Amino acid sequence: MQKRIVTPNEAGQRFSKLLEKMLKNAPKGFIYKMLRKKNITLNGKKADGTEKTSVGDEITLWLSDETIQKFEGVHIIQKTSDYPEIIYEDEHVLLMNKPAGILSQKARPEDISVNEQMLAYLMDTGVITEETLKSFKPSVVNRLDRNTSGLIAAGKTLAGLQALSALFKDRSLHKYYLCLVRGSLSEKRSLEGYLKKDERTNKVRLVGEKTASGDYIHTVYEPVAGNGDMTLLKVLLVTGRTHQIRVHLASDGHPIAGDYKYGDREWNDRLKARYHLKYQLLHAAVLKMPKTAGALASLSEKTVTAPLPALFEHILSEEHIKRGM
Repeated sequence: MQKRIVTPNEAGQRFSKLLEKMLKNAPKGFIYKMLRKKNITLNGKKADGTEKTSVGDEITLWLSDETIQKFEGVHIIQKTSDYPEIIYEDEHVLLMNKPAGILSQKARPEDISVNEQMLAYLMDTGVITEETLKSFKPSVVNRLDRNTSGLIAAGKTLAGLQALSALFKDRSLHKYYLCLVRGSLSEKRSLEGYLKKDERTNKVRLVGEKTASGDYIHTVYEPVAGNGDMTLLKVLLVTGRTHQIRVHLASDGHPIAGDYKYGDREWNDRLKARYHLKYQLLHAAVLKMPKTAGALASLSEKTVTAPLPALFEHILSEEHIKRGM
């Protein structure tokens, strides 16, 4: 038999959902059977799983230690000596500057992503433990392409994770990118269209009219600086679809520097030869927060900026592109 006290990261959710996280390897049928037989109780009383948990609630597992250990599973944090570059941190959230070339979240078990780096940092600094990971695991909220750099947001607590997820979903949080494109641009533009994915090539393409499988996209860009041949753009991502900025700008005749998937190969080859550029110069530079309360009160109406990668800055300098943002 073991007793557990509900923590702030566990409160506010259905009892059955919390049990599924605590006993992640247990079949749902087993959990509900244990509730019916009062082998799992809430505050000393029979529960059906629909109850909403509160801080301080007492959960009693009338099960053997061996059974509990088997169903809890092993919570492994991959070891890494690299911590993420932290731009902002408080009790509930982390905002990090992801370098190009690393995944936001791992695709395979052996991958080390920004998410794994963050978890290692939180474990090493004592923010999370093996025990707390049994019922809640901090996670990044937004994803960037492997070769896109910039701001990644993560929830350290359940309240932070839920609040950040809601902002990214309802688009009240504004995301601005910086990118270097081919050609000279001098006017602000608003681009709209629909993206359709080609599963065979794993690429998306822009189509003019809505289709059954097409996703609506809206991108707004504004020139920041240029040299006549290239332009540094500030891009507002109104919607957030896979490869949206890259496809929209390439379709508009202004591909992003270093983007071999959608861009200009000959131009990219020249940049690669001169600067050893191996990824697209696309950087999630700014998050503008709306008025917020609760877990995000400290970020209310704030603007958070992530510095450009060193290579991006070097290319701007060498190409005599002076920016002011």
